[in-house]
Amino acid sequence: MSRGGRQAYAALSVLAAGALVLTGCSKGGSDASNNNKQDEQNAKRQQSSIKFGDAADSAGPAAAVKGAKPGGTMEVLQRDSFAHLDPGQIYVSDEMALSQLIHRGLTGYKATGTDGKSHEVVGDLATDSGTTTDGGKTWKYTLKDGVKFDDGTPITSKDVRQTFERLFAPFINQGPTYIQQWLADSSGADYRKLLPGGPYKGKHLPSSVLATPDDKTIVFHFKTPHPDLPYALAMSGYSVVSAKGDTKEKYDKNPVTTGPYKIQSFKSGKSMVLVKNPNWDPKTDPIRNQYVDQWKFTFNQQFEQSTKALLADSGADAAGVSLSNQVDAGNLSSVLKDPKMKSRTISGYQPYVGQMNINMSKPELKDIKVRQAIAYALPVTPFIRAYGGTDAMEVAGGLISPTVSGYDAKFDPFGKKEKPAGDPAKAKQLLKEAGKLNMKLTFGYINTPEGQQYSTAMAAGLKKAGFDVQRQEIPAESYYDQVSKLNNNYDIFHTAWGADWPSASTVIPPLYDGRQIADGASNYSQVNDPHVNSEIDRINKITDPVKSAAEWEKLDKYLLTKVVNEVPTAYYKQVQIAGSKVGGFVYDDVIGGVDPRRLYIK
Repeated sequence: MSRGGRQAYAALSVLAAGALVLTGCSKGGSDASNNNKQDEQNAKRQQSSIKFGDAADSAGPAAAVKGAKPGGTMEVLQRDSFAHLDPGQIYVSDEMALSQLIHRGLTGYKATGTDGKSHEVVGDLATDSGTTTDGGKTWKYTLKDGVKFDDGTPITSKDVRQTFERLFAPFINQGPTYIQQWLADSSGADYRKLLPGGPYKGKHLPSSVLATPDDKTIVFHFKTPHPDLPYALAMSGYSVVSAKGDTKEKYDKNPVTTGPYKIQSFKSGKSMVLVKNPNWDPKTDPIRNQYVDQWKFTFNQQFEQSTKALLADSGADAAGVSLSNQVDAGNLSSVLKDPKMKSRTISGYQPYVGQMNINMSKPELKDIKVRQAIAYALPVTPFIRAYGGTDAMEVAGGLISPTVSGYDAKFDPFGKKEKPAGDPAKAKQLLKEAGKLNMKLTFGYINTPEGQQYSTAMAAGLKKAGFDVQRQEIPAESYYDQVSKLNNNYDIFHTAWGADWPSASTVIPPLYDGRQIADGASNYSQVNDPHVNSEIDRINKITDPVKSAAEWEKLDKYLLTKVVNEVPTAYYKQVQIAGSKVGGFVYDDVIGGVDPRRLYIK
């Protein structure tokens, strides 16, 4: 999944102008909490596999939150509006956080404790997390009694069939593709050949692929084992869509919901109001609570704005929170040092890895020496500083997060951990050898204060190495839609990706499979390397998670040393605050931030 403007399983204020050119520092930002050991423990905990629950685990209602009471309006301050509300189009962190309130799937992640650190995959709309008798080739699900859409229509297997068949339609191009590929037994975008156009012309997947023998039963048939299906089904992108209410492209702005809340109003870029869904039955839901009467979202709240409002803790903001906004860089240190803020602060290690994409479709970037020059020249200090320094992130070496099995802390191909300000001398020599001094680079950046800050300083670092860098801003709300276009204008641009569950099989294939180059796909660098493609197929067949983790890490190293289509920047952490009247405020490892399903007004 992509972060910020794209989780899971899953920015901040402008500093003084002088800080923009401080690219020579070894690190940036505050050192208010030197929690390296705690970070390591958090990361290792998130590498652990999550068990699949049975029918008893899947029964509702969700565990009550201690001290919770119903009622009130929760104010939600968000930087980015929601580009997509259609489950099939949801693959960014902000929208996935919202989906916890409005959408449900066959399975979901249930917190098994009160601190957001322990989970199991359970049946959500289904009676359990799934049953298989042949090692993962065939999976059977049964819908619970009494599950309905917000319009009162019962959810049946016809809706589940529609949910998956519509994913083959060309207008669905932003969400996950795991299950489509598994059903088609293919890699990349070839899965669409299984049901061209989706179900809208009367054609359907054969029962040998997807069977719905009655209104309650769904059976997935795969040609090869996919023991991770319960994890995949728990993704927001596979939440159930109403067959009766499916309005194709229009569904993206006005979906029929299944969660405890429904959409009363949505003004893109301005506001959203959620109210209680009267057709949601808590007896069927082991995951979510429905304490708050109304959720009132206000968009275009930059991290500095939302932080100041929540710190002020007055009026409506005393019952305020943000699902995605972090504490801004200017306030991060003081918030972490203030003992009075401890009860209103949550933090955790996220599964995201930041990376500067080098657009391999551009002819001038075909030369590996040019790509190596970018990799060595690029300073990562400005990026980390913009987001609050070492309390908010740490310098990345590889493409696999510390929260994912296979992570190698020693891997650092471009020396960023030792020289986070970059190595312009080495980069300039590479550029000379390529005969490309003063080569033009178009740097696409997100138009937020953080994006302005880090892109300015990163561009300065690239210029030192001999590049002619032209910056182009991209709107935050549609950032990932823009950079995932095949014919975009950008030579380099930053994205962040987090594992969809604790396996690099949800990192390497979606990002670097050359057969998955398409508009809206997540192969942002448009890399198409035959060795990478064949290794993806080989490693995906390894059923031993320890062995597969080691092989994914080898492929990570190949990508960064032999291909050089990315420059890792940072591993993400998250610090969030809430108003003093917000109860149930917990950081959830799976969500990678606040768990909105527990929140209530004190």
